[in-house]
Amino acid sequence: MNILILSFSHFFHLLATVVWIGGIVMILLVILPGAKTALESPPIQGKLMKDVVKRFTPMANISILVLIVTGIVITYYEKNFTSFFDFNNPWNTVMFLKHLFVILMIIIHFYRSLILTPKIGRLSAQSNELQNPSKAARLQKFSLNLVKTNFILGLIVLLLTGILSSL
Repeated sequence: MNILILSFSHFFHLLATVVWIGGIVMILLVILPGAKTALESPPIQGKLMKDVVKRFTPMANISILVLIVTGIVITYYEKNFTSFFDFNNPWNTVMFLKHLFVILMIIIHFYRSLILTPKIGRLSAQSNELQNPSKAARLQKFSLNLVKTNFILGLIVLLLTGILSSL
């Protein structure tokens, strides 16, 4: 029974990783450049990206929850794991670093979705009335930079996962 639980945990952990990091890759490297090329009007580009983010965010949120739950199960069964703070064990050290990067990714994700995106929405609504979109545009650029940061962090997490598999 343990092998079945562990197998399903690994499966769902990988699936959640593909959805979250793969979604970031898809948005940054496919959808965003495609929208800029195919849609000439910045307001229409913004509308498309708003809809994409609206659809992707719940999937990312569920993926984060699945990653946490399955990560706990996987760690419970992991033979190399002794303690989060046992830095004499290389496997534990790499796992600790991986979790630091994942926590940073989660913080960035929820900051963007719960604080930054609503603020941009409020400012965009105000800027349409005031004809001064500069602050909203700066926050949109900052938000995009945070997505790029999560992309880089996601690649680092995948690299650390590969290292863990090799230890």
